[in-house]
Amino acid sequence: MKRILLVLAAGLMAGAIAHAKLPPAPPMSEADKHAKAEKDAAAKAKDAKDLEKAQDRAVANYKRNKGASMAPAKGKK
Repeated sequence: MKRILLVLAAGLMAGAIAHAKLPPAPPMSEADKHAKAEKDAAAKAKDAKDLEKAQDRAVANYKRNKGASMAPAKGKK
């Protein structure tokens, strides 16, 4: 048990030291900000297009199958 606690404490200390030594991220230039904004906009447009296609497929599936599974049972009330 003591050995496990020592290994755990050593790992936590090593992680804290490694984390403290990381350099700060460099500031983004205007060109980088513009490129990132364009990339994000393109990704958002693609996601919207994929969502629209999925919704269209779901509607088509519903319309194609609604007669079979939604029909009321004959002779039962």
